[in-house]
Amino acid sequence: MSRATYAQINLLALVQNLNLARSTSQAKQMAIIKANAYGHGILPIARALQQADAFGVATIEEAITLREGGIANRIVLLEGFQRKADLLLIHAYQLEAVVHHQHQVAMLEKADHKPLTVWLKLDTGMHRLGFSREGFHAAYERLMQCPKVNKPIHLMTHLACADEPDSNKTQEQIRLFNEACTHIQEGERSLANSAGILAWPQSHADWVRPGIMLYGVSPFEGKTGQENQLQPVMTLYSEIISIHHYEKGDTIGYGATYQCEKNMTVAAVAIGYGDGYPRHAPSGTPVLVNGQHCKLVGRVSMDMITIDVTACAEVNIGDPVVLWGEGLPVENIAQHAGTIGYELLCRVTPRVELRYSGDSIPS
Repeated sequence: MSRATYAQINLLALVQNLNLARSTSQAKQMAIIKANAYGHGILPIARALQQADAFGVATIEEAITLREGGIANRIVLLEGFQRKADLLLIHAYQLEAVVHHQHQVAMLEKADHKPLTVWLKLDTGMHRLGFSREGFHAAYERLMQCPKVNKPIHLMTHLACADEPDSNKTQEQIRLFNEACTHIQEGERSLANSAGILAWPQSHADWVRPGIMLYGVSPFEGKTGQENQLQPVMTLYSEIISIHHYEKGDTIGYGATYQCEKNMTVAAVAIGYGDGYPRHAPSGTPVLVNGQHCKLVGRVSMDMITIDVTACAEVNIGDPVVLWGEGLPVENIAQHAGTIGYELLCRVTPRVELRYSGDSIPS
């Protein structure tokens, strides 16, 4: 018998989230499916999202997986390329690349392949990848003179604080980008990530890049996807594998860190940090048993957690348990564990089976 821990991936919810991004912004949609589509499975997610205008990935390996899986959409390498061999693969698999450093410009000037489509990145304040304003204009001129670059050149930046609607940083980044691009007449432009799409309409430009919102998760601290009309795509399930009654004063789990404050009924659930459930989730972190809210007690183990089911009307071995997803936003679990929903989704491990539903995808 297979282990009862799995993640249900709702493809209809995924497409509805993309449609929300599309209805929020009239710009073209570059769906971000890096990191195995945020843990959801890159190929099934790409196949469900083929109405997107392009896909954004972090690595060439991700892009090759898409091409060899039959995905014909435009694919943009968000971190660009680092080696000559990368350029050969970009050409062979018909990819597009972000250019964010002068060494990449020099590589293109020395290249001997057919012209590539590039996105020139301006650093407007993220201070991670991208050219300064002065370097941006110099790089643009060099790329315009480079015969190995398709024209026009597309332009982009990345917003550092768009998830903070009260921050002045985003408005300043938008201003800096627009000023830097004032005298460039051609080339499509992209600034907005998920938070930009939802909170900063002035950042939408020609392309937006929905990422975490596609998976039904809010990009805003203290908010859930549901508050932004997003639907959870991943629901992480397991089941109860034991039930025991303990007396007041008994301790639960490694380190005896949890002591029963009263007589309690405690169930073990077949999921742990070996599956990607956060090891540092503290006692009190919520789970759902038969739709009833229960709480984690004791430390998270590699393969199991223990939960307080004392107040449940009825509970039995084999009952399903929701760790996050439908009825229990992943943002809530992340808040308890001191992290973000992005990390929890991306860290689901390969031993958790991904099961897909909603194959009838609306147009």
